[in-house]
Amino acid sequence: RMDEAGIPAFGPRAGAARIEGSKVFAKEFMRRHDIPSAGFRLFDDLAAARDYLKGPEAHYPLVVKADGLAAGKGVFIVQSFEEAEEALQACFVEKRFGDAGDSVLVEEHLQGIEASVFAFTDGKTIAVLPTARDYKRIGDNDRGPNTGGMGSYSPNEAMTPALLDQVVAQILVPVVHAMNREGRTYKGILYAGLMLTKGGPKVLEFNVRFGDPETQPVMMRLKTDLVDIMEAVIDEKLDGIELDYDERAACCVVMASEGYPGPTRIGRRIEGLENVETGDDLQVFHAGTSASQTGEGVVTSGGRVLGISALGQTHEEARERAYAASEKISFQGAQKRSDIGR
Repeated sequence: RMDEAGIPAFGPRAGAARIEGSKVFAKEFMRRHDIPSAGFRLFDDLAAARDYLKGPEAHYPLVVKADGLAAGKGVFIVQSFEEAEEALQACFVEKRFGDAGDSVLVEEHLQGIEASVFAFTDGKTIAVLPTARDYKRIGDNDRGPNTGGMGSYSPNEAMTPALLDQVVAQILVPVVHAMNREGRTYKGILYAGLMLTKGGPKVLEFNVRFGDPETQPVMMRLKTDLVDIMEAVIDEKLDGIELDYDERAACCVVMASEGYPGPTRIGRRIEGLENVETGDDLQVFHAGTSASQTGEGVVTSGGRVLGISALGQTHEEARERAYAASEKISFQGAQKRSDIGR
């Protein structure tokens, strides 16, 4: 719509954005174009899904996913039929994710190390950003339910230059070419959430936008002006841009509300923001905050509240600086993991 109105806009058009908006579209797209990802089955009927998950073909652990957008919460890693049944009930019966749960994917559970790769593309050229890793589970040591992300760091040391070349050649380039062939020219930021398996990198999901909380450390490191990059993407002149970024490491620690990722308690006053000295090397990114209606400063207004992000000469230094800053900030019921970047 922005294009039709003559307004320059950064990001893919709706046809290309389906690669995030529908997990079913994404899986079928990857299967059509031989892009490596987990094996899957699709169900739009509770009884059929239950029969499969109870039958001999279901080898646990498995992953059950709501098809549509569910704020990062529509993914269940299930160890047994009983857990799978709970996931199906959440999607089909409780309608916890609305229309997003009308269809459900059951996927092979990939083993390995997670990695996040962002790339700009104008449909012709690909420019890869620094790698990152995020932490999805609410609790330390990857325990508890999935969230939208409880922290991240960059660079991801598991993503070697050789592995990154493999990701570009086997995933990013094929996606951009395949989109062009299908008449869905992709322009914008393409995020690939990956599992680095023994059989090579495989796609967990695509996003058509910057992902939270990986974006925070990646942006802390990016030196090239973001607006220049965006304009080059819009004008299909990305080949004239060279990405420059800080060689230092960056770490982001998320502070979340009480109850997250379930029903959250909001409206809690946030103390200590003024005690954090921010600058080029340290930032407090606001995600779920708002100004108090009674003039009492800043209060919580969402599940994930703040992303405290810092640069350091090493991963450990970046981690220590982010956590030190987070200790100066408090609100009732605040949750954060203690092992981000460890």
